[in-house]
Amino acid sequence: MAIFGYGRVSTSQQDTENQRLELEQAGWAFDFWFTDVVSGKTPAMQRKAFSELLGKIRDDETLVVAKLDRLGRDAIDVLQTVRMLSDRGIKVIVHQLGNTDLTSAAGKLLLSMLAAVAEMERDLLIERTQAGLSRAKAEGKKLGRPSKIAPEARRAIIEKKNSGTSISALAREYGVSRATITATFD
Repeated sequence: MAIFGYGRVSTSQQDTENQRLELEQAGWAFDFWFTDVVSGKTPAMQRKAFSELLGKIRDDETLVVAKLDRLGRDAIDVLQTVRMLSDRGIKVIVHQLGNTDLTSAAGKLLLSMLAAVAEMERDLLIERTQAGLSRAKAEGKKLGRPSKIAPEARRAIIEKKNSGTSISALAREYGVSRATITATFD
């Protein structure tokens, strides 16, 4: 059975060689090594080299990665990726976790705990963001994108509109969309 290795870096200034060396020094010998240079925000299944790996790896073979975050963008992506591999009988080894096979019973427990923690972190982030937005509103801060129209231009637009100039003509004159002109009257 073949051993597949996978490395990922976020930018072309980085190199996956350190990931490969780390795994080889831990005793792994790869039959195939795949690498992606892509943001961690990109789901695993949408990565070019990872997709190629999935096309080449056969049931009952092994995939080894240096760190858990190389597998997916977040806990949900990692869980889905590992489940899909597990359904094919492919072992998924993460060196960072003490060479834990994520498809084993202990590995599945570990993934479930990580997913629960990730979900809690996401919920806490949403709560903090909402609290910050509420506080800013209470302090009278204007939220959202700054207006494309300066206050003095805003007064001129209102006067011109009241004098009968159409919204389309105003949009052309000020180089903005009709929606921007319409928002001026809110």
